[in-house]
Order: sequence, then structure tokens, then C-alpha cells
Amino acid sequence: MSEPEEIFDVVDPHDQVIGQASRADVHRDNLLHRSVHAIMINDEGEIFLQHRAPHRDNNPNLWDSSVAGHLQTGENYDEAMIRETMEEISVRLEMPPQKLFKLNASKITDYEFCWIYRIVHNGPFEIDTHEAVEGRWFNRQDLDQWIKESPHQLTSAFQLIWKKYKEWELTDDQ
Repeated sequence: MSEPEEIFDVVDPHDQVIGQASRADVHRDNLLHRSVHAIMINDEGEIFLQHRAPHRDNNPNLWDSSVAGHLQTGENYDEAMIRETMEEISVRLEMPPQKLFKLNASKITDYEFCWIYRIVHNGPFEIDTHEAVEGRWFNRQDLDQWIKESPHQLTSAFQLIWKKYKEWELTDDQ
């Protein structure tokens, strides 16, 4: 199953829009572009992850952030986070969730500038089966152990996000 034709804003190393390109071109040519990721936490402190579908054009069959997606042309990060949360897990957000930190585009992030958000929600979720084959809650200790023992089962972007998120928790006054 092929991905729908999408057009993304291409950005420079300062995250300023310099043009547009198709999803296929952006991924094939490693063009800098934008995405959003959410860390979904329930009342027990567990983290919700999605198992990406095997037909995805990048990172197929890997576990990834609770919600993740590209910005559409002309869209800002907050708008994309609200849209992606509805599309991927059927949760309607009335306003953007808590914005935590931004990752610079790099090979680890698939050349995406990524804003990371935090959402507290207990589910249930309705998973978009085009995006993912399943979603599951993980406690923090099991997640840390999984990343240590089998990092190849999770996206490199999520592993970086999780590391930065734990650092954020230690330094933020929440």
C-alpha cells in the first residue's frame, strides 16, 4: 500500500520555509522538514506507544511515539499536533497540549525539526490502522529496559525523544 501524495514545507537549517516538495522527494533526498511528536502519559505514569504499520515508507514495523506526524504545507506545529492526535488516535484536543522542547533536524530524526508535546490521557484510543498496527501502554522501567536491550525495535527519533523527555522531567518545575 503506498502513501498518499503529500506536500511538505522544506526548511533551511534554521527551520525557515524555503520551498515545498512531495513526501517521497523529502524522504528520498533527506530534505529538512518538520514534524510533531507527543508523549502520551496516563494517570499511572505509563507511556503509550504505537507500533508502526509494515507498509510505512519510513521506519516500518517499529515502535514510535504516542502520536507523530509531519506538518502539512503552511501548517504550524500546534495545528499539526491537534490534527495528528485526532487522525492517529481519535482524541480531539480543544487546544495545543503542553509544548516541551524542540529537536533539531538530523539523521536520527529523519531530517525533521521536531516539536515534542506532552499529553495526559487515559484512553481509550481508536488507532488509525493505516498508520499503526497496534498501540500499547508501557511502564517507564520496562520501556528503559526495552530500549537498552532491543533498540532496533524502536525508531531512533523516539529513543532520542525519550532520553530528552527524561532529562526535561528532571529539570522542569512541572
